Amino acid sequence: MRVALAAVLFTEPDLLLLDEPTNYLDLEGTLWLYDYLAKYPHTVLVISHDRELLDTCVDHILHLDQAKLTLYRGGYSSFDRQRTEKMLLLGKMRDKQEAERKHLQAFVDRFKAKASKAKQAQSRVKRLEKLAPISAIVDSQVLPFHFPEPKREMSPPLYTFEEAAVGYGDKPILSRLNLSIQPDDRIALLGQNGNGKSTFCKLMASKLVPMTGEVRHSSKIEVAYFAQHQVDELRLNETPVQHIAPLMPEMPEAKIRARAAQMGFPASKADTKVEKLSGGEKARLMLGLATFHGPHLLILDEPTNHLDIDSRAALMEAINDYPGAVMLVSHDRFLIEACADRLWLVENGTVKAFDGDLDEYRARILAGSAKTTRRNSERQSPPRTGEAAAGPEGRKPARGKLEKRLREIEAEIAKFDSLRKRIDQALAGPDIFVKEPEKAGRLSADRAALDGKIARMEDEWLEVSTTLGDG
Repeated sequence: MRVALAAVLFTEPDLLLLDEPTNYLDLEGTLWLYDYLAKYPHTVLVISHDRELLDTCVDHILHLDQAKLTLYRGGYSSFDRQRTEKMLLLGKMRDKQEAERKHLQAFVDRFKAKASKAKQAQSRVKRLEKLAPISAIVDSQVLPFHFPEPKREMSPPLYTFEEAAVGYGDKPILSRLNLSIQPDDRIALLGQNGNGKSTFCKLMASKLVPMTGEVRHSSKIEVAYFAQHQVDELRLNETPVQHIAPLMPEMPEAKIRARAAQMGFPASKADTKVEKLSGGEKARLMLGLATFHGPHLLILDEPTNHLDIDSRAALMEAINDYPGAVMLVSHDRFLIEACADRLWLVENGTVKAFDGDLDEYRARILAGSAKTTRRNSERQSPPRTGEAAAGPEGRKPARGKLEKRLREIEAEIAKFDSLRKRIDQALAGPDIFVKEPEKAGRLSADRAALDGKIARMEDEWLEVSTTLGDG
């Protein structure tokens, strides 16, 4: 995916079309792409289920629903709010129209036979004919995910790693592992693809054994491991019921079908062959099979790749409701922030706790990317003359300019943030979306535009401050 993106982005086209560009990127590549697209100077049309990308990088949402396209200003959060408000408004309008229709019809039914009221009745018939029905916005219902609770509690810690190392053959990938996992931990693994995140997950799932050191856990622990490639291991010619049946030997078919429905395959869906299921439905089935016996530890390696935004929200709720421990590998920042309370970084051949949050990690990634870009540029550029070649004294004016720009950016961010707070106060009014829907729409659009401006100013602040720090 990195190579494919690089080939497209290198040409910097006037119209950039991207279909699920983050699906096979790691979080680091995804954070870089957010930053790149937010600053892209030309037109971008992107199809994505990544909510953070749609909030960070776009200023319009083109929504396809019931074979119709509707354009909304702002990012995904703004779209979601506007659509909800529109649903409420249309619902009230439909109720009002239905009351009017009943009133008119009652008059016609009562007086259509009376000559003295015939003209009035006829005018109401015409009014009824002109009442165009108001189409309701259908909110698609997504079936919930359900992860069974562990049958028995485990005493803490669930896992203990002491100077453990793991790898393939005689080559260690990770070493110096000194960690512990508690029964209710929510841990997200950070680190670039190839650093060993999947290797660490396989070690916890007992698919790999430690080469040296110790990994201690109860022999009765149940671990559920879901990885994106496992979807390909489903038997294409079998149905969800046929996949579930071997896990429930001697159980009547009614109970097997009830379990299939609980996993998200009710009625005829339970008898649909896997080859006919969508990517999201296959992922749902694999998740249901992996967690079937009520695990104490749930290991999820990129669980959202085939899920749409609503299904991702349902998965997030299921993870938060699940009482056991969770180890999460994902490029979906929204999912990580909603579900994880601890961050571990896989880097330099080991795994260690990361003390910051995702904003700090993003700054770290982008700062590293900026340094790499500068180094490459310096290698390719001829030696500079004049001010830059004059040594420390010659650099002082440039540093002064950077410090001045930093203060200007901070002042602009403060101004935009003040405007955003005033808009939020106006939008908090209980009746604004009913009494003044046009004004509410304008304010919502203005707020989304301010979000974009603030994000761009913060990115510039980060670049300037990084340059100052390197100086």
